[in-house]
Amino acid sequence: MKTLHDLVAEKLAREPSLLRVPLENIDRWLANGDNVPFRLEQWRQIILRAQTSPEGFQELLALLRDRSEASERLREFAPFAGVLTAAERLPVIRQCVYSH
Repeated sequence: MKTLHDLVAEKLAREPSLLRVPLENIDRWLANGDNVPFRLEQWRQIILRAQTSPEGFQELLALLRDRSEASERLREFAPFAGVLTAAERLPVIRQCVYSH
């Protein structure tokens, strides 16, 4: 079963320019006093590496797809809201509803 993060990885692979969206989210959330600045700064560094090198980009895609506990913990604070449209999210949300 695909996750929302799988879909984000697929879309970013097609449209790397969308990396601006999570960076904008991080800036906005930190400006609004988000209470997990450490995690958001982790994400900022990961995304900046992804923008500057092919290796960093592949690492980001792998992190989004990884099912390890450490990756899942980091993704709890993922700044990728707005990368996927509502229509793109819907099939995964429906799968989740039907599986519970």
